[in-house]
Amino acid sequence: MHLWERSRVIAATSALLLAGAAVPALADEVEQVVNGGFDGTADPFWSTSGMPIGLSGGRACVDVPGGTTNRWDAAIGQNDIDLVAGETYRFSFDASGDAGHVVRAITGLAVSPYDTYVEQSPVLGGGDPQHYEYTFTASTSTAQGQVAFQVGGSAQPWRFCVDNVSLVGGVPPEAYEPDTGPRVRVNQVAYLPSGPKAATVVTDATTALPWVLNDRNQRPVARGTTTPRGVDASSGQNVHTIDFSRYTRGGTGFTLTADGQTSRPFDIGGGAYDRLRTDALKFYYTQRSGIEIRDDLRPGYGRAAGHVDVAPNQGDGNVPCQAGVCDYRLDVRGGWYDAGDHGKYVVNGGISVWELLGEFEQSRGARQVDLAIPESGNRTPDLLDEVRWELDFLLRMQAPDGMVHHKIHDQAWTGLPLLPSQDPQPRELHPVSTAATLNLAATAAQAARVYLRYDPAFARRALAAAKKAYTAAKTHPIVLAPESDGVGGGAYNDTKVSDDFYWAAAELFLTTGGKQYATDVTTSPEHTADVFGPVAFDWASTAAAAKIDLALIPNRLPGLDTVKAQVIAGAEKYLAIQQAHPYGVAYAPANNVWDWGSASIVANNLVVITAAHQLTGRDRYRDGVLTGLDWLLGRNALNISFVTGYGEVSAQNEHSRWYAHQLDPALPHPPVGSLAGGPNSSIQDPLAQEKLKGCVGQFCYIDDIQSWSTNELTINWNAALARLSGYVAEVS
Repeated sequence: MHLWERSRVIAATSALLLAGAAVPALADEVEQVVNGGFDGTADPFWSTSGMPIGLSGGRACVDVPGGTTNRWDAAIGQNDIDLVAGETYRFSFDASGDAGHVVRAITGLAVSPYDTYVEQSPVLGGGDPQHYEYTFTASTSTAQGQVAFQVGGSAQPWRFCVDNVSLVGGVPPEAYEPDTGPRVRVNQVAYLPSGPKAATVVTDATTALPWVLNDRNQRPVARGTTTPRGVDASSGQNVHTIDFSRYTRGGTGFTLTADGQTSRPFDIGGGAYDRLRTDALKFYYTQRSGIEIRDDLRPGYGRAAGHVDVAPNQGDGNVPCQAGVCDYRLDVRGGWYDAGDHGKYVVNGGISVWELLGEFEQSRGARQVDLAIPESGNRTPDLLDEVRWELDFLLRMQAPDGMVHHKIHDQAWTGLPLLPSQDPQPRELHPVSTAATLNLAATAAQAARVYLRYDPAFARRALAAAKKAYTAAKTHPIVLAPESDGVGGGAYNDTKVSDDFYWAAAELFLTTGGKQYATDVTTSPEHTADVFGPVAFDWASTAAAAKIDLALIPNRLPGLDTVKAQVIAGAEKYLAIQQAHPYGVAYAPANNVWDWGSASIVANNLVVITAAHQLTGRDRYRDGVLTGLDWLLGRNALNISFVTGYGEVSAQNEHSRWYAHQLDPALPHPPVGSLAGGPNSSIQDPLAQEKLKGCVGQFCYIDDIQSWSTNELTINWNAALARLSGYVAEVS
């Protein structure tokens, strides 16, 4: 689930309150629940079969059977609830039960497709009933709403009781104020001893302020004064810059103090970036489809294989096309789940594979990384083994005529949380597209040269598929994925494919040296175009990927120096943006409208600067990369690291159906080293629309599992993090 997702989440939780009694309703508030106090009867509440409702002490109680799989396998609730779009509601109840058990409290749709509008999963304490309440704003109107308490999923039977169930409309919406912590914003992970070291101070002051760098024992080790920068347009804050680059001693637990505020702690040293590269790459194993994830390899993340034709999965081993699309079936097992859903998309898989194989080609250290995967210890580097899992899937998506299916995913959207092995939806192949076909041509050609040393047979197979795909795309040059194909998975539509043709031709030329591919490169309109805009590259913009590889991989393309100059000019553009930005961000979207996945855009823009450093050896490019990385790791308006587990305060609740600890405490948070999407001015999801309305630039982000437009995780975003952190690990 990614850009243009049509989520089933209609609203979201706000503050969860624990108290002794319900908050009294205001005069104009309207109660939607009938008999929520269970006065002498449980009617009109219902419960699932085999779990009758009994009254005990004025509460409704059920004996929950053990041995169920999903929360919704056992439930108690009330239907025929009226909801009005735009209305703010308060959902509250008192609950008790055996200690440690979880109740999934929802307001949703009582009929198919059973949309969930708001949910919370409190862990019961086992003592007296506790009061829970939260507010949400409905974005749809219905007379078929439902409040329910889903209590299944336990191996052992247990007892659950509920009372004072209330859904009140007409309440005022709750204001959301992010906790941004101290006003001194730093890279919360580490600065390199010999690299640039800068921080940002949010302050009302307009003249320079004194600052102090303290060691882990709070002893001053450096001093100076800030540089006022005025109002930062990306945040609306008045800020100053602290430059403490002259301090070069390593250590842990440093802090900066200025304007009466002390920063979160950070280290000075390079070791963290070796770990970050490894963790960013380890992310892919737990994203694998079609294989059991072993708990001994990823403690806390073990799960059954998803989509291997074992009920309730309908599986990926023999998948039909959407009605009217094709008359054959394909085995499309394997690959990585794209994001927080169970879909697999060729164009996003393509850019991810390119960036990870580029990391392998450009970084010697990447070849030795131990990823602790089932294939570890064979004669192939772990990174190539991991990428092979996705490449095999991409090859399976090729149709008999050489074209490639755009994507495969569920027939309809599923809710959260949902382990891949428990997904009951039918799977469908979606139509072929020129973009997907060229993605396979590019990445399979790249794979042919990278894997040649380790698996010549696979390299030959990949190159044959790449050539077949390229020929097919030339035969069908404008088969576009429709924007409307966004049910059950993201559309990933793209109306421009000249960049994909350019990229595929470049990779085929770099691998084969073929004159026809060189001609296609040099005659492409992309070859002379400035492709380094606000977004250097992503799944929909791939021309920069071609230019980076042409510039860095030895070849004899006519006019190659011009391509190298274009890459360096692109890096200069991002450096200029960064130097003008008070937070040191190499990203300046038009009208301060931050894009979906802005954190990965920042990382990919920095990858362009790494290429310039490789081409020129100039330290100014290295320093620009290091400064830009600071924003991802905490030196930003929200004072949060967008990488899970890195920094004192980091993103923890990225949108995912199985890294869903926020909704189900039995499930994990996203793995350490997962990159969150980052600020997105368009705030497409209902939670963001409710909480972040009117947000400015950097503030258009919330670390909540329901905010799929600002806080998702994806395979291509982590590829950007892996490539960037790998570069820093090398230069450190």
